[in-house]
Amino acid sequence: MKIGIIGGGSIGLLFSYYLSGQNEVSIYTRTQEQANEINEHGLHLIKGGIEQGTSRVKAAPIKEWGGNEELTIVAVKQYQLPKLLPELKEKMRGSILFLQNGYGHIKLLSELAINEVFVGSVEHGAVRANGYTVQHNGVGVTRTAVFRGNPGALRELSSKAASGFPFILETDFKEMLIKKLVVNAVINPLTAILKVKNGELIHNPYYFKIFEQLFEECACILELPDKEQYFNNLKAVCEKTANNHSSMYKDIENRRQTEVDAILGYLLELAKNKNKKAPLIHNYYHCIKGKEHEREGA
Repeated sequence: MKIGIIGGGSIGLLFSYYLSGQNEVSIYTRTQEQANEINEHGLHLIKGGIEQGTSRVKAAPIKEWGGNEELTIVAVKQYQLPKLLPELKEKMRGSILFLQNGYGHIKLLSELAINEVFVGSVEHGAVRANGYTVQHNGVGVTRTAVFRGNPGALRELSSKAASGFPFILETDFKEMLIKKLVVNAVINPLTAILKVKNGELIHNPYYFKIFEQLFEECACILELPDKEQYFNNLKAVCEKTANNHSSMYKDIENRRQTEVDAILGYLLELAKNKNKKAPLIHNYYHCIKGKEHEREGA
C-alpha cells in the first residue's frame, strides 16, 4: 500500500520506520532540511538502547504533499491541524488517518469532504533523537477506528503490521478517544509539573492522591459510564510506561508548545458547557500555560 505520513516528529518517524517494511512510504516534514537528512541517512530506530537496521523512505517537505497515496497518516500535533486543514481539503484523494491526542480535533474532521476518515490512538512511547532517528521507548499498540466510511484501508494496514507494531481496529471511535483523553489529561500535566516519570504517579502515595482526584474530576465532566474500567486502564498505562517521560514533560523540557489546549482546554470547555466546576483541571491547565509563557518570554 502507498502511504503518506505528514509530520516528522517522534510519531511520524516511528510510523514511517515500521510501516516501510511492507508498504511504500513517503514522509512529509515541516522543513526541507529534515527531508534532506532522511533522504541522506535513511530512518534509524533505537529500541532497548540498541540501534536497529536502517529503513529507506522517500522524504519531502509538506508543501510537496499531493494527496495521491492510498492512505495518508496525519502525525502532527493537534494545534498544528488548523493550518494544515486547507491543504487536506484541497488535495486529499485517498483515505486519511488522524493520530492526534485529545478530542478537540473531531469537530475539525467534520469539515473534510473525504469519504474515508479514520482516527487513531497511539500507545507507544517514542522520542525523536534527531531529524532521522527515533527512540522506541515503550512498545504498545495503535488503536484505530472509523470516523466516516469503510474500514478497508485500516484492515489492510493491520494485516501488514510489522512485528512489535500491531494495529487494533476498534468499533467505537468516541470510546477509544475518550479513554486516551483520560490518560493524557491525568498523566501528562502531572508528570510535566511534578517533573517525574509516569510510574511515580502511582508508586508515590502522595502523588497518587492527586492522580485519583484529577481522574475523578475528568470522570465527572466526561460522565464516564464505567469509572472503574477507565481508572484501571489509566493505572495500567502508568505501570506499563513507568520508566517513560510523558510527551508533555518532554515538550516543556525542550521548550516546545504543548497540547494542553487539546487536552485540558477541551475538558474546561466541556465543564463550562455543562456548568460543572473543575478546579484541579483549571489549575493544572494554567500551570502548563505558565510554563509555555516562560518559554515564549525567553
